[in-house]
Amino acid sequence: MSRSKIEYIWLDGNLPTQQMRSKTKVLSDFSGKLKDVPVWAFDGSSTKQAEGNSSDLLLKPVRICPDPDRKNAYLVMTEVLNADGTPHSTNARATIEDDDNDFWFGFEQEYVLWDLAHHTPYGFPAPGYYPPPQGPFYCSVGAEYSVGRDIVEKHLDLCIAADLNIEGVNAEVMKGQWEYQIFAKGAKEAGDQLWIARYLMERVGEEYNVRINLDPKPVSGDWNGSGMHANFSDTTLRTCGSKETYAKICEAFGTEEAIQRHIDVYGEGNDLRLTGAHETQAINKFSYGVSDRGASIRIPIGAVEAGYKGWLEDRRPASNADPYKVASEIVKTVKSVKL
Repeated sequence: MSRSKIEYIWLDGNLPTQQMRSKTKVLSDFSGKLKDVPVWAFDGSSTKQAEGNSSDLLLKPVRICPDPDRKNAYLVMTEVLNADGTPHSTNARATIEDDDNDFWFGFEQEYVLWDLAHHTPYGFPAPGYYPPPQGPFYCSVGAEYSVGRDIVEKHLDLCIAADLNIEGVNAEVMKGQWEYQIFAKGAKEAGDQLWIARYLMERVGEEYNVRINLDPKPVSGDWNGSGMHANFSDTTLRTCGSKETYAKICEAFGTEEAIQRHIDVYGEGNDLRLTGAHETQAINKFSYGVSDRGASIRIPIGAVEAGYKGWLEDRRPASNADPYKVASEIVKTVKSVKL
């Protein structure tokens, strides 16, 4: 008889920024298939999702992959359900409608490695001292500028071994800041993969006693914040060949109603990051433009050179945003456009 460890991962009830929780179930002679992962219960009163007198909530398995850092183990992303099987109010994945995989997403997850001993970004001097101004750290090489590469490389290896579609990593503009990119077809699939990648990043951080800081503006002053830029496309964007169609879709994101819907789910503390400086547009303004990293929506030069066939990048989501919520709103806005 073989024994397998199944790590159930879910999002708790902390608001406005949910946190990951997980626990392990041991199964005998497990097939490795999602359909054979049982629904499991947990104490919602301990995760801010239920009252103590009615605390049982359910974990519905929705995606499985190998756990590359444990023997005979799997990672399972789950949705939280009420005891009657309906989606819990904290279940943002269930709000994604008409997920037919026509929408493709590429999330650029920025984060800062945070030194828990000194309460500063990894590689910063002790409190009261300052590193050189940002500039030499982006895509840097060498011990003076690049810090935490061993952590980043282990996370990359784990994501590849877990069959996640991680497309790359790079050091970012602030010292101790990094980024990885996850691409997937389908809004739910993209969210699943990013949450599992975040989970693996947290596990690596545990080994090094380093916090994975997703604060949109972890260091005040003349430092870049951290975002989760959302690259997206559907069949229209990938094939239309029309500058006017691209403009019409971009303008749909700029209505007062759409701006509010998106900003509401684009991350706690995002106002500190979206200032109009440090490669952002101000949170109270909207703009779009070709190759413009200071715009709300960037039209990539690659899409233009292909004859307006490709994708768009929403640069507003913060590093702590929920990819399920971000994808849900993007799908709604694009589908609202009458072409």
